[in-house]
Amino acid sequence: MSHIFDFFLDAYRNKETYVIILEAIVFVTGIASVWYAKQENILVYPTGLIATIISVYLLLKDDLYGDMMMNFYFSLMSIYGWWNWSRKKNDEKIVKISRTNTKEKVIGFGLFLLTMAITYAVYKTSGIAIESSNYIDIFTSGLFFTGMWYMAKKKIENWTLWIVADIITVPLYAYRGWGMLSLQYFIFTILAIQAYFLWKKSLGKSPQTLLK
Repeated sequence: MSHIFDFFLDAYRNKETYVIILEAIVFVTGIASVWYAKQENILVYPTGLIATIISVYLLLKDDLYGDMMMNFYFSLMSIYGWWNWSRKKNDEKIVKISRTNTKEKVIGFGLFLLTMAITYAVYKTSGIAIESSNYIDIFTSGLFFTGMWYMAKKKIENWTLWIVADIITVPLYAYRGWGMLSLQYFIFTILAIQAYFLWKKSLGKSPQTLLK
């Protein structure tokens, strides 16, 4: 058991106190955000914004450009999702849980490819050697970007993308020495699986609203 604690603590022995505090804030607010998303609660966005804005700084500090871009995008999409989820007509939510249509699947796949291409270009132009872990980062960035867009539109497929990307990210962050974030993404995986089945139950409970 001590080896497990050593694994998570060793990476923090030489880190500045303020960095540890910031990562702890990201840990708490990030989990809270996914929990609220699972409950279809709009608080997913303000809590998520706190986590992603801090993450942008932490990841940029460690030259992890793919993850940094992902969290910067999360911040922008959180603002859009906050607005979209809060829209009402006759005191009823306009955006309801639904499945993606063919057009949204095509757009999502295009966004996935575009995200990977942009992330790869950022790494190449940064002058940093691209290692195998960076290629994994590029791939998961595409999944996360698309998943965030689907979440803003309350598409149940967002959870499928989150689950796959979270599972990959757990060992990736552990490898990079971000033990707390690795544990966070493990918790994210569990919450995402629960959220998928919870949202699936909600699909047939109310008529779907088609958005223009």
